[in-house]
Amino acid sequence: MFTLAQARHLVATLRPRVDELIRLRADLAELRIDLADHGVSALGGLAEVKALEARLHAVVEEFHQHGIQVKGIAPVLLDFPGERDGRAVLWCWLEGDTDIRWYHRVECGFAGRRPV
Repeated sequence: MFTLAQARHLVATLRPRVDELIRLRADLAELRIDLADHGVSALGGLAEVKALEARLHAVVEEFHQHGIQVKGIAPVLLDFPGERDGRAVLWCWLEGDTDIRWYHRVECGFAGRRPV
């Protein structure tokens, strides 16, 4: 369980890892398209696809080890279990946000997001 302050601190601390995830996602997408369309890519071949997939998985696993729920990688969507007014909530960070500005009750999901 995270307080809002703890979740915000963790987002700031892990920002380099989020940036790495975004870069890996983009490289992997470009490499897959190049290989599918042309059979070659400046980014490499099948071995590089597998290496990028492994690195992407390792970054996601690192978030999980911190207790963060990774709900998506395109865009990156991170949920931090917490509590607000005695209810279980998820503090919600979406790629492009500068800070955690949203939360939602656990059972409501993304559609139930409300401003902090």
